[in-house]
Amino acid sequence: MNAILHRRLIRACAATAGMLFVVLLGAAAQARPPEGDFADLAERLLPAVVNISTTQSIQNRGLPEGMPQFPPGSPFEDFFKEFFDRQQRGEGSRPRQVSSLGSGFIVDARGYVVTNNHVIAEADQVKVILHDKTELDARIVGRDPEVDIAVLKVEPKKPLTAVEWGDSDKLRVGEWTLAIGNPFGLGGTVTAGIISARGRDINAGRYDDFLQTDASINKGNSGGPLFNKAGEVIGINTAIFSQTGGSIGIGFAVPANLARPVVQQLIEFGRTKRGWLGVQIQSVTEEMVEALGLDAARGALVAKVVPGGPAEKAGIESGDVIVSLDGKPIASTNALTRSVAETPVGRTVNIEIMRKGKKRTVKATLGELETALASARAENGGKPGSADRPKASRNETELAELGLRVAPLTKELRQKHDIKEDVRGVVVTDVEPDGPAAKRDVRVGDVIIEVAQSEVRNPDDITEMLKALKDAKRKVALLQIQRAGEPRFVPVPLRS
Repeated sequence: MNAILHRRLIRACAATAGMLFVVLLGAAAQARPPEGDFADLAERLLPAVVNISTTQSIQNRGLPEGMPQFPPGSPFEDFFKEFFDRQQRGEGSRPRQVSSLGSGFIVDARGYVVTNNHVIAEADQVKVILHDKTELDARIVGRDPEVDIAVLKVEPKKPLTAVEWGDSDKLRVGEWTLAIGNPFGLGGTVTAGIISARGRDINAGRYDDFLQTDASINKGNSGGPLFNKAGEVIGINTAIFSQTGGSIGIGFAVPANLARPVVQQLIEFGRTKRGWLGVQIQSVTEEMVEALGLDAARGALVAKVVPGGPAEKAGIESGDVIVSLDGKPIASTNALTRSVAETPVGRTVNIEIMRKGKKRTVKATLGELETALASARAENGGKPGSADRPKASRNETELAELGLRVAPLTKELRQKHDIKEDVRGVVVTDVEPDGPAAKRDVRVGDVIIEVAQSEVRNPDDITEMLKALKDAKRKVALLQIQRAGEPRFVPVPLRS
């Protein structure tokens, strides 16, 4: 299976006893450990690493189809009839208990334990098994599916051995790492390897920024710690890349600098409190560079500004490119998402943007992501505005440079394509097969609301803008379209 086995697959594989599917990585070939080996380090760290045992009730189900058909008088006929009668009465459908195994580590001597969310997500009961084999019932303090982290609390009779967090941003590719966990139920297993890469995006979530390591991590290691040579936790082992479900020597860990604030918030509040800017963003592609007035494909392009959010109050507009936040360069959408999330709620930050080729700095006071999401769900998408409609016209305009036709937004077209009354622009009525717009996935029913970062009110506006772009010898028209209520920028090559 040519796919990344990230936490969703891991969680699915945890449905049967001993089937918590995590990682198997080959040790670096011919690699030599640092002077003095890892014996002293392992001896010091082992008491802080725990095994996680979970149980879950699974309801037995009857056969999905009706009773099999047998020849009259078959010896199986009475047997299956009795079986299906019991199923109809609900007999034989009692829930069964399944068990799973994972790993974790102690971050506070009072009994706070960190593991992966997918290790305990479906569990009815969670136990923490210490290095000395002591078993303790665990309470789930808080969970964060976004970063796949959970915090547990146990009540020990004496203070536990805890570990310290390290600075994962200081890690260099090639540095030694140590993994300790519960592979295949064999608790207290120690393996060593190196950091193979940093900043990996494996499409597991919006905050992907994984460390890649070749320290051997196996089934049951999920949620266990990845240590540096100083014995500090610099990652939480979470996922693998595999073509078959077996090891090919590539594993991933959530970096400590991403995990630590999440853990602190879960302990303090029982949930996360992430910073929120109030923008929808997309990546800047090479084709957009010229149209946006940039020197390179960098930053995060603002596709939409949430009304009333911190970005709107700061003066950020759709089409701006965010290139730094509080002096920290923003290279990509992931970088902005993570930087905003890690910034405390209520803090005022300096945001550097590029707008039509000119640099400017604005100040924004960040809100709370979780509160904003809850509010959005409660409003159920909001209500349409009451602004006047554009003038109706049934005339289509051919835009040969783009390979499409557009028309003003009439009442009939709004109804046909389910376009809200507050949406302004022109609607795409036809797309030329294999034309420039078709190759950029522009579709019939899309509403073009901007061209070259200028507002579109009618088809004539687009015609004039395209002429200006061609006179300026531009090769790409940057369209902002809206589809199903969601805006995004699309660079469409101009046909000569």
